[in-house]
Amino acid sequence: MDKNLAENSDTLPHTDATPMPDPNLTDETNGEQPPPPPSEENPPGEEKKEENVETTESADASADSVESPPPSFEKISEEVDEFLVSLHEKDEIPDYVGKFLDLVEENLAKCESGKAKWEEILEKDTWLLESVNRISKLKKILTRHDENETVEEKDEKRDSTRNRIGVIQQKAMSFLEEDFRVLMEDSRMPMELNTDGQTVDSKGKHVASEEGGDSDHQPDESETNFPGYTDEVIACMSKIACEMLTGGYESECCQVYIVARRAAFEEIQQKLGLERISIDDMVQKVQWEILARDMIPAWTNTIRKCTTVYFPGERKLAEAVFSSNQSVAAGLFGSLSRGVVIPLLNFAEGAAMTKRAGEKLFKLLDMYETLRDVIPKLDGLFPEESSEELKTEITLAKTRLGEAAIAIFCDLENSIKSEPAKNPVPGGAVHPLTRYIMNYLIIAGDYKETLEQVFRDHSKIESIDSSSRFDDNENDVVPEEASSPFSAQLMRVMDLLDASLEGKAKLYRDVALSNFFMMNNGRYTLQKIKSSTEMSQVMGNTWCRKKSSELRNYHKTYQRETWNKVLTCLSQEGLTVNGKVQKPVLKERFKSFNTLFDEIHRTQSLWVVRDEQLQSELRVSISAVVIPAYRAFFGRFSQNLDSGRQSEKYIKYQPEDIETYIDDLFDGKPPQSNARRKT
Repeated sequence: MDKNLAENSDTLPHTDATPMPDPNLTDETNGEQPPPPPSEENPPGEEKKEENVETTESADASADSVESPPPSFEKISEEVDEFLVSLHEKDEIPDYVGKFLDLVEENLAKCESGKAKWEEILEKDTWLLESVNRISKLKKILTRHDENETVEEKDEKRDSTRNRIGVIQQKAMSFLEEDFRVLMEDSRMPMELNTDGQTVDSKGKHVASEEGGDSDHQPDESETNFPGYTDEVIACMSKIACEMLTGGYESECCQVYIVARRAAFEEIQQKLGLERISIDDMVQKVQWEILARDMIPAWTNTIRKCTTVYFPGERKLAEAVFSSNQSVAAGLFGSLSRGVVIPLLNFAEGAAMTKRAGEKLFKLLDMYETLRDVIPKLDGLFPEESSEELKTEITLAKTRLGEAAIAIFCDLENSIKSEPAKNPVPGGAVHPLTRYIMNYLIIAGDYKETLEQVFRDHSKIESIDSSSRFDDNENDVVPEEASSPFSAQLMRVMDLLDASLEGKAKLYRDVALSNFFMMNNGRYTLQKIKSSTEMSQVMGNTWCRKKSSELRNYHKTYQRETWNKVLTCLSQEGLTVNGKVQKPVLKERFKSFNTLFDEIHRTQSLWVVRDEQLQSELRVSISAVVIPAYRAFFGRFSQNLDSGRQSEKYIKYQPEDIETYIDDLFDGKPPQSNARRKT
């Protein structure tokens, strides 16, 4: 019947007559005054027609409700929002909530067709985030209502709706979780790290930059973009994180975040050349050369960049992504940072546990300095509690490195004591032990402040009574800075080296060569100390003056045992009798000079002085003694010998030849023939 009415509604006549009131309506039922009685203009005969018109219009409305399109998702969402605002515990759940859930399920089904790329996620409509927000609110309200109602008040429709919301929420959150993962992993711009940042200064000490060293590291352009997400991506991740946390999916969201960021840090470490390695492998399997050349510089670079670039950037990222909950941001940042720092500290501990060797000292000190410089930078970067915990861990690792460094440095004593004194060094040259110890100490001078700190804070060796160590020799003095444990240990090393060299000097049968050896090695030692500002400060001026005095004594003894003997051949005593030159005596004097000079030249040409300054000083000092004496002797007595064969037989050298041959000394090369050079 309704259908027929709907079909014929257009044929009904239109009238402006007022319809008759329904006799069943009263003031109590409709809350309004009853309509006035029909007037003359609205006779009773028209009442039936008006009723037909109303019935037809009702049929029209029914037909429209069947054939018109369903309400839009936006419209239903607005109705749900209004419902959430005005919801009361006893309110019934309207039908449009179910329709809203139907539409959400339909849209989620469409999302299952394929994985979205991060560019698509940024461009996608916000319907998913908004829908998840509404679903989370619905679930929260219904759950709270369910907890407050009694068994008798249980509503099957509410229970069913709540369960359905939970299922839909779980599916929606899985999509958000995947979108969050894609944004975290695929939208990050790759970093081109400068892995050549390690440079070496003029003394061989590693620094990260020419300006300010490692501790003042300035990030390059690629590092300033860390962690490599655009503002647009971060804003999108923040919205997703907010909805996941609000909806009770905090653990899933945080897990995605922490996995992605740990992977990013592993990638950074690999690019910096630092491999993840266990302590056991470091101690037992990895060769020290590989650690020193590749892994320790990468470790140092990583530690410094973490505190200057990566951790500050990581903190900002966590605070931006989890802006809706800063406590979650702080927890994630702390967990991630600790997960990065602890393996790095394990690496340091493994390096400290490797077998002791002298060449390891400076790498361990590099690591010690790195951790020392990092500790103050933790303040303000981490929450106070986390900062103190990390400081404790880092300080412990630093202590292990310091103790290992002390043990290695003190092993220098054993290196000196164990050096055998069996065979003398050819030519009285600088002994290899002298070169090794002094070069080692000069490099140690670059770490003077660090070594002093290490010895002061961590040394376990017995305190040294400096005064008692020098009681045996009243000429020995205490260095100006002997109060420093490091200075005292350094002085002990120098004393042991001097004692070892004295024992090795006794291996030479030639007294001149023995003193030459001590002079040569002592000069090398003194010049090395003077070449280092740091070592000069440690040893002090008093030690340098004492060492210079020792060298002068060695030089005097050497010259007395060699060139002074030459001067006796040029003595004028006994050459003249009653004013007449005794030719036989003169011939013997020239002959003795030639023989002795030839022997000294032949011998000392093989002696070795690598220090060009010392070599020059020795030649000048010899020339200053020999040449004037020979020139004077030659000028006064050479004409007393007959020219020709007699003169050539006894006068082998011209004065200028002597200087030439002296210049051949101390090169470590066999001498050329000492044939007389004619002018």
